[in-house]
Amino acid sequence: MAIIEILLPKMGESVAEATITKFVVNTGEQTEADEPLVEIATDKVDSEVPAPEDGTLIEWLVGEGDVVAVGQAIARFEVAGGDQS
Repeated sequence: MAIIEILLPKMGESVAEATITKFVVNTGEQTEADEPLVEIATDKVDSEVPAPEDGTLIEWLVGEGDVVAVGQAIARFEVAGGDQS
């Protein structure tokens, strides 16, 4: 099983950062692809960051209330099955 980093996605041309507002999934929880992991807020919109694939959230690299730059790693995630590298 591969361990990947989940990055804060780009949300628009003028959005450079977002605030982590709520963890939807806790460390150690399994989740399915496209299920929300965390809620985020920018000055323009509130959004969710989904799980990229089926797997388990290993750890959060940020905390609720943290302001995070686009492209910054926010979590470590273990992908279920497969031999990805």
